[in-house]
Amino acid sequence: MAGTEPAHGDARGPGEESPTASGRTRKVRALIAGNPVPSWDLWTKPRRMVAFLLAWDAIAAGLLTFGVITSPGPTLVDWGRFGILAVCATVHIQLTRRQEERRRNRITAVHIDLSGIWVFPGALLLPIHLTLLLIVIVRGQRWFNSRRPPHKFLFTSFTHAVSALLAHQLYQTFASAELARLTPENSLQVFGILMLVGFCYAALQAVVIGGLLALGGTSSPTLSNVLGTKDDNLLELSTIGLGTIATILLVNIPPAIVILVLITVLGNRLAEINQLQSEARTDPKTGIFNVRGWSEAAERALTRTVRGGEMLALLMIDLDHFKWINDTYGHPAGDDVLRTVAQTLDEITRPKDIIGRFGGEEFLILLPEVDTTAAKVTAERIRTAIAEQRIVTTDKRGGSALISGRTTSIGVALLGVNGTSLEQLLHAADAAVYTAKEGGRNQVRFAEEVPPPE
Repeated sequence: MAGTEPAHGDARGPGEESPTASGRTRKVRALIAGNPVPSWDLWTKPRRMVAFLLAWDAIAAGLLTFGVITSPGPTLVDWGRFGILAVCATVHIQLTRRQEERRRNRITAVHIDLSGIWVFPGALLLPIHLTLLLIVIVRGQRWFNSRRPPHKFLFTSFTHAVSALLAHQLYQTFASAELARLTPENSLQVFGILMLVGFCYAALQAVVIGGLLALGGTSSPTLSNVLGTKDDNLLELSTIGLGTIATILLVNIPPAIVILVLITVLGNRLAEINQLQSEARTDPKTGIFNVRGWSEAAERALTRTVRGGEMLALLMIDLDHFKWINDTYGHPAGDDVLRTVAQTLDEITRPKDIIGRFGGEEFLILLPEVDTTAAKVTAERIRTAIAEQRIVTTDKRGGSALISGRTTSIGVALLGVNGTSLEQLLHAADAAVYTAKEGGRNQVRFAEEVPPPE
């Protein structure tokens, strides 16, 4: 009969797979065979991190099972909304696949995935069955594109799913009825409630994933590495905002949600550009400004200081005998020392102070609005803080090592006294560092006053 014969090139018996399907099956099987559970990178992580991850996965599985059992079945409208979100998410993911992978490969800690724009409205509007299916579609595509370690994929997927379950319960309790009868009079209230639900959705993910990172998921568990930088959190807020708009459109004007696909593609590209600009100004080992970033920020601060007639100091910090650390413990230990020093400098200085790595074992700090006494106090506080550090690291053989009692030589240059330009202050502070070295190290020295031109 017409229409019952296989297409040309697809002659196969009942139950036989097509070559394409067979090829995909072989790839999946090979991928699973190449990543057996005992070989997962998870087992090399700290025990407390492994315990936290496994406990959370178990809790999440229980919560999701309860949610599925108690949730009503999907309606025809639910399936329609699911289809729209699945198609939009797939188009977005495939169009931004390469940009997303480049962004992810350049990040060692928190990563904000813009595909949450599609998961969030699904979490609010769909029963948990379809929300979980949507998460599988979104996360599955992301995983096949990036091939992240299975334990990270499962942990993050469970976290997204539990966050979606929480958001759904909050939405049904506080906003479902209001959104169904949306009017200009209650629009602000509805939008505010949806944004608060979105905040809870994002906050749960931040706390859980941040907890994992703090327990060993990152080599440098600073606040920005665990909970994200200001830019990371602004991007997350934008994602929730767009997800809220997608929710409103999906209920009231479903075809208009296509516009958000274009916006999300553009958002991915802008996020990558912003990341590249940030990386060009950031030292990869310490996470603080590199020479370029520090110089740009310092020049702006210097201009403001001169315009306002204020005082300013520049500190050059040189770690004493740093080469000995590399020679004795290895370069990874030296990198740990640099990261710890940078973190300490960030903690004991003011938000307005500008910190950067000058190169090697030297750091720079620009101190706006300080006089000679304040500069001396700050420099001594830094010298003492570095001397009190106890840095847990590894030796050349990978064993545990403790580095402590390190000293530093600090040179201080003052605006007006030692120069009026950033270059002059740098030369003066550098000369003061050499004076401190020649004087026995582990001390603070001020640069010699530059005589006024005749």
